[in-house]
Amino acid sequence: MLVRDWMTRNVTTLGLKTTVVDAAEIMRSKKIRQFPVIDEHGVLAGIVSDRDIRDAMPSKYLPGDMATGGSLNNLRATDIMTPEPLTVTPTTPMDIVASILQRHKFGGLPVVDALGRLVGIVTVADVLRFLCSASGVGGGGPQIAFRLDTRPGSLSALLADIRAEGVRYASVFTSLDQADPGFRHAFVRLGHMGEHTVQSLLANLGSRYAVLFHVEDGRTTLMDD
Repeated sequence: MLVRDWMTRNVTTLGLKTTVVDAAEIMRSKKIRQFPVIDEHGVLAGIVSDRDIRDAMPSKYLPGDMATGGSLNNLRATDIMTPEPLTVTPTTPMDIVASILQRHKFGGLPVVDALGRLVGIVTVADVLRFLCSASGVGGGGPQIAFRLDTRPGSLSALLADIRAEGVRYASVFTSLDQADPGFRHAFVRLGHMGEHTVQSLLANLGSRYAVLFHVEDGRTTLMDD
């Protein structure tokens, strides 16, 4: 899944000459935490965060024009922005975006085309929407977590055995076992159950696979409980 399918396209931006006072008002009225700054050609020049704006604003305890913001009239977005921010493209995979956001503790990343023009922004909220879609949680249905070894074919064998039981799966994703990289976890969200219940399916699969937990109707049952 690529950024172009999940990014926010209608982005509130600042121009290089936008004043900090105007930027602060936009931030307050639209509840935005960061602004891409673009030049007259739509090319990304930098990014301004809510913290940048707060740091630029004078204290209410300063006297006269300093307290009212009069001294900010000549302070522009170009003066407080971070130039050449980290960016992604519309064809960047969403898991790469998630890794960048997690590693750098960013709230979002500008999305630019091959010419450096801003075409969108991808945020933590967009990554969460992607995760919900990838996990299949929006479609409902029970989920079972299996512990598999990392040998080739272990996942395909599991899925083949589920299909052989007359059960369809709606989504599958995996992650390495954090305690033992020789294993991975497979999270299988089930669709049509055929003649099975979760319990009867687990009874048939339990002797062949290590089941970590299953989730049904929002309730998690740990198999070691």
